[in-house]
Amino acid sequence: MSRIAVIDYDKCNPDKCGHFLCERVCPVNRMGGEAIIIDEENYRPIIQEASCTGCGICVHKCPFNAITIVNLPEQLDEDCVHRYGINGFVLYRLPVVKDGMVVGILGPNGTGKTTAVKILSGQILPNLCGDNDSWDNVIRAFRGNELQNYFEKLKNKKIRPVVKPQYVDLIPKAVKGKVRDLLKRADEIGAFNEVVKDLELEAILDRNIKQLSGGELQMVTIAAALLRNAQFYFFDEPSSYLDIRQRLRIARIIRKLADSGKNVLTVEHDLAILDYMSDIIHVVYGKPGAYGIFSKPKSTRNGINEFLRGYLKDENVRFRPYEVNFTKKSERKSQKGEILVQYPRLVKDYGSFRLDATGGELYVGEVVGIVGPNGIGKTTFVKILAGVEKPSEGEVDWSLTVSYKPQYIKTDYEGTVYELLSKIDASKLMSSFYKSELLNPLGIPELYDKQLDELSGGELQRVAITACLIRDADLYLLDEPSAHLDSEQRLAVSKAIRSLMAKNEKTALIVEHDVMMVDYLSDRLIVFEGEPGKYGKALPPMGMREGMNRFLTSVGITFRRDPDSGRPRANKEGSVKDREQKERGEYYYVG
Repeated sequence: MSRIAVIDYDKCNPDKCGHFLCERVCPVNRMGGEAIIIDEENYRPIIQEASCTGCGICVHKCPFNAITIVNLPEQLDEDCVHRYGINGFVLYRLPVVKDGMVVGILGPNGTGKTTAVKILSGQILPNLCGDNDSWDNVIRAFRGNELQNYFEKLKNKKIRPVVKPQYVDLIPKAVKGKVRDLLKRADEIGAFNEVVKDLELEAILDRNIKQLSGGELQMVTIAAALLRNAQFYFFDEPSSYLDIRQRLRIARIIRKLADSGKNVLTVEHDLAILDYMSDIIHVVYGKPGAYGIFSKPKSTRNGINEFLRGYLKDENVRFRPYEVNFTKKSERKSQKGEILVQYPRLVKDYGSFRLDATGGELYVGEVVGIVGPNGIGKTTFVKILAGVEKPSEGEVDWSLTVSYKPQYIKTDYEGTVYELLSKIDASKLMSSFYKSELLNPLGIPELYDKQLDELSGGELQRVAITACLIRDADLYLLDEPSAHLDSEQRLAVSKAIRSLMAKNEKTALIVEHDVMMVDYLSDRLIVFEGEPGKYGKALPPMGMREGMNRFLTSVGITFRRDPDSGRPRANKEGSVKDREQKERGEYYYVG
C-alpha cells in the first residue's frame, strides 16, 4: 500500500492544541523516530509519509480534524498527476478529452475536478507529484494515453481552451457595463445574434451586468464562452440557478457544440442533465480536501448507476456506505391519512406580477414537490405559507408551527455553526438518529467550529438545511435546497428529508429544479404554470404521475426509467422513445 498524509493548514492551530499535540502523541516520535517534524519557520507540523505507520492516533487526537491519513493501492503511485506541496491535496489520473464528445465529470466538491480542468486548460503545469518543471515530462508520463496527443497540442499552443467558471455570482465584481457590450467583445466567431436567440437573452441585452439575477448571469456567462473561438470548452456547473427548461436548453446547446467537432468537458451535479448531454463520464471519488481519483471513462448510464450504488465495478471501490434507490412506479402510495392542513385560494398582486394559488390540502408525513419555471411565483407562494409575505387575497391563519429555509440565505448571525444549531435544539445534535440521518451525511460536525460568515455557499446551504430540519415544526418549507450542493450532498439531503418526515410524521414542501431530486423526494406535486415575470398560477397538490406529466408537457421533454436503478432518464429529443411517449401523452414514464 502507498500512504498519503494530508494536513489542512487552514484548520491546524498549534496554539490551541497545546503546541503540536499531533507530534506529542505520535508513537513513532515517542520512540525516538521522526514521523512528525515541526517546520519552525512556518510554524506547522509536517508528516513524513515514509516514517508514518498509519496508526491514525494523530488523526483522532487532532481537535480540529485537520489531519487525514489514507492507505491507497501502490499501483496508484504511477497515476499521481499533481500534489499541492508536502502534506497537500493529491490528484490521481485525469479525464479523457475527445473530439466531438461531451465528457461529463461527476463527484463531490473538493476532490480535484477544478485542478484537473486547470491542468487541461494549461493554467497549471502538473508536477507529477515530484519536481516536474516541463510539459515534455508530462507528455512522456502520458505516453500511450489518449491525453498524450492533447498535451502535445497544448504545449505547442495548438489548443485554445475556454473555461466557463463555476461562481458566476462573482462576475459583476470583475466585469462592468451592459450585457450587449460584454457579448459583442466576446464574439470571435460572428455568432452574436444566433447565440442571443438560442439562449433567449434579447430582453436583458441593454441591462447592466450588476443588475442581473443568478440565472441571468449564468446564461450570459455561457453565451460568452460559446462566442469564443476555441478547441477545448469547459463548463463548470452550467445548470446552477437555472430552471429545468433552461437547463435542457443549455444541455442541447452544449451537445450541439460537441457535434461540431469541439472538445467539451463539463462538471454537472444535476444527474438528469448530466445524463442527457454526456457521451461518457468519469466518476471522481476520494476524500474532499485530501485526495481525488478519476475513474476510468464509463458509459453515461453505467457511470451514473454506479455512482448511485456507491460502488465502482471496474475499480472494485466502494465510496459510499449506502445505495440510492428510486421508486420505480411513477406514483407513490397515495396519501389517504390524516390531513395536516387545508389552505385557501391565495393571491399576491405586485402590480407587475400576479400570483394566483388554488387552495389545497397537505397530509401528515408526506413530501410535496413544487415545480415550475423561474419567475413564476414559487418562492412567493412558500413565503406566504411561511408567514413572511402577506397575501393580497385569502388568509393563512393556522396554528401550525412552520420551519422555513429561504432561497437566499443571510449570514447575519455572529457566532459559530455549533452555537447557531445549539440555540435551535442542542438535543438533536446529540441524538444518534439525527447524527446518522442528517448531521454526519451532510458533514455538519466538520463545520461546528467555523464562524457562519466564513462559510462557502455550499457549506452555508447545508447549515441552513440542517437548521430548518432540526427545528420542531409541523410543516417544513425548503426553497431550492440543492443550490450550491454537489451531487453527493444532494443525495444526502434528499435521503435525510425523506427519512425525517417519515420517522417524525411531519410534512415538507420542497421547491426544486433538479428532476431527479423531485422524483426521489416527492409523494405529490404542486405545479406552477403561467408566464414568468408576469403571471403565475399554482395548481392544487396532485399525484406524481399527473403532476409530472403536466409539468413535463409544458417543458416538452419526456422521461423514461432506468431498468436497473429506477431513476428518471431524459429521452433525447426526437428519439423513438421520445416520439412514442409524446404520442401516448406519457411524458413521465410509469416504468
